[in-house]
Formats: sequence, structure tokens, C-alpha cells
Amino acid sequence: MSNRKPATIAVRTGIESDTQHHAVVPPIYLSTNYGFPAFGEVPTYDYTRSGNPNRGLLEQALYELESGKGAVVTNCGTSALNLWASAFLGPEDTIVAPHDCYGGSYRLFNTRAQKGDFKVLFVDQGDDAALEAALETKPKLVLLETPSNPLVRVVDIAAVCEKAKKVGALVAVDNTFLTPVYQKPLELGADFVIHSTTKYLNGHSDVIGGVVITKTEQHAEDLAWWGNCIGATGTPFDSYMTLRGIRTLGARMRVHEESSQHILEFLKQQPLVKVIYHPSLPEHPGHEIAKKQQSGFGSMLSFEFAGSFEQLKYFVGELKLFSLAESLGGVESLICHPASMTHRAMGEAALEEAGVSQQLLRLSVGLEDATDLIDDLQQAFDKAKTFQG
Repeated sequence: MSNRKPATIAVRTGIESDTQHHAVVPPIYLSTNYGFPAFGEVPTYDYTRSGNPNRGLLEQALYELESGKGAVVTNCGTSALNLWASAFLGPEDTIVAPHDCYGGSYRLFNTRAQKGDFKVLFVDQGDDAALEAALETKPKLVLLETPSNPLVRVVDIAAVCEKAKKVGALVAVDNTFLTPVYQKPLELGADFVIHSTTKYLNGHSDVIGGVVITKTEQHAEDLAWWGNCIGATGTPFDSYMTLRGIRTLGARMRVHEESSQHILEFLKQQPLVKVIYHPSLPEHPGHEIAKKQQSGFGSMLSFEFAGSFEQLKYFVGELKLFSLAESLGGVESLICHPASMTHRAMGEAALEEAGVSQQLLRLSVGLEDATDLIDDLQQAFDKAKTFQG
């Protein structure tokens, strides 16, 4: 039933697949190894690093949700990026990555390039001239992160894919912020979709994972071989938990986004908020592109704090319903200072070039009641206004 809607795929994948005891929900297969039916007869599963029923069901759910042909689930989001690079790049090959990507992605590509594993160009992909110049080098891979982390910048996926195809490059889109509920990169021309499944897909901040989803079966086979070779694959328990989280993905994403819209309206009225970054805002540079390629705007948002840095620290410390923590996309609301947390590995020069300032705060809006979240923000802003430091 290839025409099933995302919510149905998310709920029904693996349901009633147990042939042993006919359990409605598939059981967890924790076994390290599997028996061979007979000498020389290779079974579907032989060793969990190379294959496992729970991971297989999760991969099926994810590639069906993204309209793909295959997927490899990994042990974290960074591992998914590393697997993708390892499978397709050699020492003379180039990858073009966003200059404002997630700090861990920047660190991975920058460090491996310094070792000579491949070459990397960090580019402002919203600058047409800069992107054209990078593509003239004939890169093998192009990574898009849209909306980006933490400034939620938006890149025209279809336009970049068309340009990349002309120079023979393969394109991957990090779709962690929007999930297939709100964006389908493969349908816009991308060759791969990458997720940190730790975030919205799992949704409960209790599992680390990642995935590379492919448009072709051949690329899926290539990635599966490399995933087994370098030991990048996810565990059975984590796969089970992630699939469990995905079953409520559609419902969760709706509430996340609804609450974020209420908070955006509140932030517009705050004197200690200088600039708000969210693609739903008409003044956002990527607003029109987002309307074209997304079916929703998502719930990740950032803003520049207008007061002093000491006031900013005091404001964050007074919040009760926004935990100061890295990661995102869980049921609980989080606040993050990217320059000192998620993106600190980039270094000051790269942070400045990417536009990630010391005054920037990022919110991951959770599933608490939006009224309570706004009340919490209000009391913290009120206290910060009078803070003398």
C-alpha cells in the first residue's frame, strides 16, 4: 500500500508481524547472533551488527516515511553523517557543507578533512554566487541542512539539487528539524535524507540514533555494507524504542508546532528580544522557499537576546519549564546557548562567520501546555529586566 499517509506508516509498520506468538507489537530481539539453518545456508540475520529484526522494521518505517528505497539506522546522528561520507568519499573527493551547520557536523567534516580523508568546503548555501563557485569544483557530495541549526535558515532543495546534478554531485538533506511530516527531500530531488533519530523521530530524549535514507536500492546496499564494515549500525533496543516513538510522530509534531506559534507571538512583544529566527515569519529570508517546499514550519526557533550577556545568563537561570540542555525534539522544552553548547566545537572564527552570536538562544518547544511555557518565559523576562548584575 504505497499510497499510505505518513501517520498510518508510522503507526502500522511492524504491527502484527510476529509469526511466533502473533504479538500485535513486535518483540525486541536482543540476540547477538542467529543460527544458520544448515551448513552453508546463510539466514536473513546472522549477526546483529549486520542485521536485526528491530532495526529492519525501523529502517522500513523510515524509508517509507521519506518515500525512499532503503535506509541504514546508525548508533547516532553524527555516525549517520560519517557513514555517508565514508561510503562515497575518497582522499581526492570534495564535500560541500553548510557554513552554519550543526557544530558536531562541522567538527566531523573539518577534522576528517584535516586528516586527508577527503576535502570539504563550508559554504553559505544561501549565497548563490558562493554556492556556484563551490559547485564549480565538481564536488562528489553536497550536504544541505534546512532549516539549519541553530538559525533555522532555509535553502531551496529543488534548486540546489538541480545545480548539483549538473556537476555530478549527490545531495543529502539533514531533515532532523522538520521530519517527513513537514518535508520530503527525496521528492524534491535529493539522493539521501539524514536524520538524528535522537530528536523528533524518537521524541522522548531517551535514545541516541541516526539514519541515512536513500532514493535507490543500490545506494542502500552500499551504505549497509559500509555500516557493517565500520560498525556504525544501531542496537536492537534503541531501534525498538525509536519505532515506538515514531508511532506518535504525527500527533507530536502538530502540538510542537502549534505551541511554537503561540510562543513566537509572545516573543514579538518582548523588549529583551532583539531578533527572532523562524521561517514562519514573513520577514524571514527563507519564508517563501519554506512555504513552497515544506508542509509546516516546525517548532525550532532562535532569538537574539537584547540585554547584556549577564542578563541573558540570569534569564536562562530563572526559567523553570525550559531545561538548559543540548539536543532537541523531545517532549520536554529546552533552551540552549549554541555558542557555548551545541556549536562550541566550531571555534570563534567559524561561529562568527556562521552568524552564531553570544546573544543567540535556541528554543526546542516541547509538549507542555503552551500557556504554562509562556508564563514561565514571562516571569524570567520580568526578572531579567530588573537584574542589575
